[in-house]
Amino acid sequence: MKKKSEIKGKSKIELLKTLKEKRDGFQAFKYELAGGKSKDSKKGRNLRKDIARIMTELTIAAKTK
Repeated sequence: MKKKSEIKGKSKIELLKTLKEKRDGFQAFKYELAGGKSKDSKKGRNLRKDIARIMTELTIAAKTK
C-alpha cells in the first residue's frame, strides 16, 4: 500500500476517503476468504496494517488541533 510518508502528506478528508476504501476492501476480502475464493492471507494482513496506519494519523491530527 502506501509508505508512511505518503500517508502523512494527506489531508484529513483524503485520509477518511482512503480509510473507507480500505475498510470496504477488507470486508470484501473477508467474504472472499469465507467463500474460498481467496488464498492470499497476506492481503488481509496488509489491509489491516494500512487501516491502522491511517487511523493513527487521524488520531495524531485530532490531538494536534
